[in-house]
Amino acid sequence: MGQIYLKDIRLYAYHGCMEEEEKIGSDYVVNLKVKTDLKVSSITDNLEDTVDYVGLNNIVKEEMKKRSKLLENVAERIVNRILNEHPSVVKATVSVAKKNPPIGGDVEEVAVKREQKRSS
Repeated sequence: MGQIYLKDIRLYAYHGCMEEEEKIGSDYVVNLKVKTDLKVSSITDNLEDTVDYVGLNNIVKEEMKKRSKLLENVAERIVNRILNEHPSVVKATVSVAKKNPPIGGDVEEVAVKREQKRSS
């Protein structure tokens, strides 16, 4: 087994419950970790034998484009797509952080984390 990480994916999106968030958007940072078998790819050096991190990044970008009121919903969609589209992934963990959230205080970010394992 092994893990593949995509760290600090920076995006601009329009999530949130407030009407202003839908109009002006905000900066987000997404972190992703997937657990998969890396034994074969470490020997063959073939992209086809691993989980392509370009594909993982595309899933994140596509799901972040779909507006949600809650970060929980965005994170859930990301982990579900990873497990659905990459059969070799046994576990996916994603955190979605909104930078400088409009919550009436000096808060650097708010974030949620979702983790899902493949059903046996």
